[in-house]
Amino acid sequence: MLFKTRGIVLHHIKYSETSVIVTIYTELFGRQSYIINGVRGKKSKIKANILQSLFLLNMEVYHKPKQDLQRVKEAQPDFVFSSLPYDIRKSTLAIFIAEILYKTIQEHEANAELFNYLYNSIQVLDLKEKGISNFHLYFLIHLTKYLGFFPENNYSDSRCYFDLKAGRFMQIKPMHLFFIGPIESKILNTLFEFSENQHENVNIRHKERIEILEKILDYYSLHIDGISTIKSLSILREVFH
Repeated sequence: MLFKTRGIVLHHIKYSETSVIVTIYTELFGRQSYIINGVRGKKSKIKANILQSLFLLNMEVYHKPKQDLQRVKEAQPDFVFSSLPYDIRKSTLAIFIAEILYKTIQEHEANAELFNYLYNSIQVLDLKEKGISNFHLYFLIHLTKYLGFFPENNYSDSRCYFDLKAGRFMQIKPMHLFFIGPIESKILNTLFEFSENQHENVNIRHKERIEILEKILDYYSLHIDGISTIKSLSILREVFH
């Protein structure tokens, strides 16, 4: 059957000289893989340049339940970006976030709350002028609400060690290695409490930002299988040096 749905591009690979397989998180069907033929041809209805990381699409798709590869009849941008594809920092963040989503979202059914969070966050990133360096920290923390392992925000001056395994702040340093120390834990607590329009005011030094990001990724790997290696992390570090 033919359906209209919005989608978020997560990943694509070359399938042939003119075709690609694209993984898209859709509003109606969750994560889906689509084969798109002739994207590099002059007469193609669907151009390769709209299949970049985190591009927001309005699509008409053929959908058959339990089929591994679906097909797209039509696809066009649903939101015209003003900066994301052209700003090296934002485009790098888009690649990084898309890789995280590709490795964490596996469900093949609709999740309106998650889809709206992603869709709105991508638009915010495109429009944001300040606080870009902190955006991915805030995004990853609050994404865990929709993935099912949002931390308990019980921070205080006495509970200043964040235990990555337990997902909560502790009074004493955990006996294992998966924790965040007092300085970074205080910053983490601020990111919990601030809104997407406030995190730009959080003053984080480069070293602390890298430390927090690596710990957040450790937190993800402890709670979700298969995301231990993030290939785009090295690029992110280089761009936000």
